[in-house]
Amino acid sequence: MKDLCQRAIGVAKRRGASYADARILDMRNQSVFTEDRRVSGINDSDSIGIGVRVIAGGAWGFASGPDLTKAGVERTAAGAVEVAKASGLARARRGVSWADEPPARGVFRTPFTVDPFAIPVRDKVGLLLSIGNEVLRVRGVKKCHGWMWFMRERRWFANTEGAEFESDVVTSVAQYSATAVDGATAKTRSLEAHPANAGWEHINATPLLAEARRVGEEAAAKLKGKPVRAGRRDLILMPLHLALTMHESIGHATELDRVLGMEESLAGSSFATTDKLGKLRYGSKLMNIVCDNTMPHGLATKGWDDDGVAGQRWPVIRDGILVDYQTSREVCGAIGAKRSHGSCRADSWGSIPIIRQSNIGLEPGLKPLSLDELIADTKDGILIDGMGSFSIDQKRLNFQFGGDCFREIRNGKVGPLLKDLTYQAITTEFWGAMDAVCDRRFWRPFGVANCGKGDPGQTARMTHGSAPARFRKIRVSPA
Repeated sequence: MKDLCQRAIGVAKRRGASYADARILDMRNQSVFTEDRRVSGINDSDSIGIGVRVIAGGAWGFASGPDLTKAGVERTAAGAVEVAKASGLARARRGVSWADEPPARGVFRTPFTVDPFAIPVRDKVGLLLSIGNEVLRVRGVKKCHGWMWFMRERRWFANTEGAEFESDVVTSVAQYSATAVDGATAKTRSLEAHPANAGWEHINATPLLAEARRVGEEAAAKLKGKPVRAGRRDLILMPLHLALTMHESIGHATELDRVLGMEESLAGSSFATTDKLGKLRYGSKLMNIVCDNTMPHGLATKGWDDDGVAGQRWPVIRDGILVDYQTSREVCGAIGAKRSHGSCRADSWGSIPIIRQSNIGLEPGLKPLSLDELIADTKDGILIDGMGSFSIDQKRLNFQFGGDCFREIRNGKVGPLLKDLTYQAITTEFWGAMDAVCDRRFWRPFGVANCGKGDPGQTARMTHGSAPARFRKIRVSPA
């Protein structure tokens, strides 16, 4: 594979490329689906091919293909150069900006104990069906959907600057939902072994079966949940819920290609423009957002990105102030940075790398604070757990979020379940209302495995972490 990558970049260089990289991906995906007490689907697929990216004539060119013969790789590389030369007819006056980077060399492998592909499918099916049996014993629960997904991605990379590395990344996830029905009303509660770069041991470590009855009972209890009154309430948001809120209101808003207006086709640009760098008060002084592509088991932890830049850890928001972005080698110079932060990834050998979110987390509070203490300090609030519906505008500024489970807090005590609700806010006002974050003991990571971006669209994965946090006087309304 390394020889084929070197052959590709050699052909590209001889045909006039000033820069070229080649990336071979060998990907295996397996998924198992269950519905109630039956198997509803099993998929197992392999895909292997090469993507060649070049700069020639001051413009980008990209070509890809599944033919890994020497002749096939040479044709793909030659095609990438032809695309670049054609693109050069309408290139930007300044050409392509490209930050320096020391040549990356080495091997990265996801640490795992048990290869998930070595576990028989019957065992995976058996676990999901056992969960379904347990959930469906709960009175009022009528449906249970289960899902497991596993991926192994082997990558070989080389470029004309001397970089040559390989990576072997394994990802595992399992989840299920229980749906209770009463007449025309249905309510759902879910649980997951969140997406993580890990093996089967990650699934084993999550009490999926042990929690099945509780999940079913909470789905049924939501049918009789107390209606929420519209108005402003204090919100305590759990880490699994905050993962999605951070993803949409911070993660996408700080991708520098969006900020520069280079990526708007799928989900808009960003309000956090470069003229606000170092000035914009994104949130309260407790808000410290860190990107970390070295996070153990993080979905964006892959050793190097597809620009050949090593994983890094850096602050994007410090003490509530916007201080940096997620960048690639092509765009980092727009903010005066000499080096990329390594946030450029493609979702397959057939896709060109674009800026994708890193592993992003809200740093825990520095003062000792437990979830119980935070609840005890809240007089009129709502505790929200799990991901639900969401909507956000094209500038990542005005948003609305739902959730999976809502509990009332009255005078420092957790009360009954509430019916489904949503909360609405403006990004900076929402994060400015954060007045407490639990300490490191309560910090938890949760992966997002289906982030869409780009045109043609790509799907990427990343992990977001936080401790429970409180937000004062946020507008809520019945869903």
